[in-house]
Amino acid sequence: DLAVRAAKVVGYENAGTVEFLLDDEENFYFMEMNTRLQVEHTISEEISGVDIVQEQIKIASGLPLSYQQENIQRRGFAMEFRINAEDPKNDFLPGFGRITRYFSPGGPGVRTDSAIYSGYEILPYYDSLCVKLTVWAMTWDELLARAARALHDMGVYGIKTTIPYYLEILKHPDFRKGVFDTSFVEVNTELVNYSERRPPSELAAVISAAIAVHKGL
Repeated sequence: DLAVRAAKVVGYENAGTVEFLLDDEENFYFMEMNTRLQVEHTISEEISGVDIVQEQIKIASGLPLSYQQENIQRRGFAMEFRINAEDPKNDFLPGFGRITRYFSPGGPGVRTDSAIYSGYEILPYYDSLCVKLTVWAMTWDELLARAARALHDMGVYGIKTTIPYYLEILKHPDFRKGVFDTSFVEVNTELVNYSERRPPSELAAVISAAIAVHKGL
């Protein structure tokens, strides 16, 4: 309600995002208003069923919204993963290079927003975001399982990414219990102690070599 009132006071008419901070006593404090869609708007779309981008275009065309606030029903849980060309083991240092192989996950409740492909080159002049992976499910436990499956299925090879780091987060007991805040990453420094992922072709070569050595070939 306060977000709507804030937009009305300044005469704002379009899609926008008003941000607040919530403290332990559930008091909230205004931070800022972004006169655009947030990167995380896919989460709102998944739990509301509303195509916010489509509504934004309608507003710009002078058309009314397709719904009223009372028509919006939130359902389930959603989580977005920013698959960045960064090295979590090196303080999330942005990287660049050529993507040698890319696999996009799919299935119910799995959405990817991306423009990358096998052979795509990540340049150092732009933001490190490669893919937005958004996952939805009716329950928290289903969401965690679906997210882990999607991250395991996704392959972005040739560069370092945040994929293995997110998999470590999903396995953490506190995160699985929903006990976390904005200090989670800073406190749990062990999350970077993961093994680097290898492309399937490299794994197949390693396995073949091991078999050959074992058989004395």
